[in-house]
Amino acid sequence: MPKVAVVILNWNGKKFLEKFLPTVIKFSKKDAEIVVADNASNDDSVAFLKNNFPEINIIELSENYGFAGGYNKALQQIEATYYVLLNSDVEVTENWINPVVEIMEQDASVAACQPKILSYVEKSKFEYAGAAGGFIDQYGYPFCRGRVFLTTETDSGQYDNECEIFWATGACLFIRSGLFHKASGFDADFFAHMEEIDLCWRLKNMGYKIMYSPHSTVYHVGGGTLPKTNPRKTYLNFRNNLMMLAKNLPSSLLFPVLFSRLILDGIAGLKFLIAGQVPDFFSIIKAHFSFYFSIGKTAGKRKQINPKHLPSGIYTKNLVVEYYLKGRKFFTQLSGSFR
Repeated sequence: MPKVAVVILNWNGKKFLEKFLPTVIKFSKKDAEIVVADNASNDDSVAFLKNNFPEINIIELSENYGFAGGYNKALQQIEATYYVLLNSDVEVTENWINPVVEIMEQDASVAACQPKILSYVEKSKFEYAGAAGGFIDQYGYPFCRGRVFLTTETDSGQYDNECEIFWATGACLFIRSGLFHKASGFDADFFAHMEEIDLCWRLKNMGYKIMYSPHSTVYHVGGGTLPKTNPRKTYLNFRNNLMMLAKNLPSSLLFPVLFSRLILDGIAGLKFLIAGQVPDFFSIIKAHFSFYFSIGKTAGKRKQINPKHLPSGIYTKNLVVEYYLKGRKFFTQLSGSFR
């Protein structure tokens, strides 16, 4: 077997490490090195690890660099053929590593892969962040096989086929170390949210594939660091999505898509306002101004990527219209409209 490193990025996640790390060790120690990279936690996570899990390698970062920057800095210090980026709030299962690595070993064009992600809270249902593999529509809205916007499906084996996807979840991301570094890793300016989609898009623009394996299953708590309704999360999601589009869209689609998103984001803001979620409304405004002020820097990144076409796996219709106006809540209702 090639060398595999399971890397858990931690920030004040002692309760999750206490709960889930023993299972990670039990089901991973024969197949991988296990590393915890700590983003300058102040909840005594590091002391807890040193006292209770001396066999775990620990990387202590000097400050909280976020998901994107934290992994970038930690992975510079780890030598392995494959990295497995694992959230601290994930329960793994027996033989969860080998089926995913086997897909990547059999096809050198596979840059990244993810297992099936089910909910830790409702174990028969797919989990929001990843489910059975990620996709986006042409306006940048992410969704998954098994999860479209807020609708999560029950797992009845409907997605038990190995397939190519557009993005693999950062909650449990298997990725070739060489390609992670060749693509310059995550965009640290994202801090958190959307960085794995941006990275997968860049890898696809480089000619590589992203895959899903149904033969490995993990259970994700979700919202471990920021709950789903957190205004900070709203800000990061909207800002990072716009930055991702500006970096990766081909020139012919750049302005039409961004103009459409300004309108769609305005509608989303009004929806938050009507629902009384005023902080989220202002988060969208803040996200847009932050995006505008970063256009120069984003343009520099775009020049390095030099996107010339849309890669495969993009849904060609407007997901907002399909979901909210046409009532298409499940991935299977969207088939046939992917490029």
